Amino acid sequence: MLAHGGGAPESVSTALVGAGVVLAWIGLSRIRDRGFPRLPRSGGIAMLAVAPLVLLGSVVVPSLLWPMPTGPRPSSSATITFAEPAPEQVVTGQALDVKVRVRNGTLVDATSADLKPDTGHIHVFLDGILLSMTSGEEHEIDVTDLAPGVHRLQAEFVAADHAPFDPRVVAAVTFVKEAP
Repeated sequence: MLAHGGGAPESVSTALVGAGVVLAWIGLSRIRDRGFPRLPRSGGIAMLAVAPLVLLGSVVVPSLLWPMPTGPRPSSSATITFAEPAPEQVVTGQALDVKVRVRNGTLVDATSADLKPDTGHIHVFLDGILLSMTSGEEHEIDVTDLAPGVHRLQAEFVAADHAPFDPRVVAAVTFVKEAP
């Protein structure tokens, strides 16, 4: 989640988030006299002050240690299409079944900086807003709170580092959400 924008190992971000949460918990527990009596009160305050810095580090440190590759993006011979929904399909329920098909490409779970033109993930957008980053071809989208009218669904086959191929591998379809 935190590291899904690039090639840094997710374990680094996850460990830093965990450390920040633990530091905040220990600091608050000590300040409120609910635990850690051997820790000086000033130590609890210090831990509470450091916790946000560690949380910020979960975003900054991985990008410093594993910078995004520069240079041209790889191209892909893969194609992506929508099997569902059909163009201009009318949606009446609370969920929209989405099925995409990727040809000449392999979907993988792991994020990687080792880019291959036929390996990647799928990003699904609804009206330009990213809904999911997945390695699966079938999705269910909650449309309960979606306004009635025409909406645009887009799927993109992206490289294993979650950045687009050049040229982009994209499919789009519109559907109509019916008023309840």
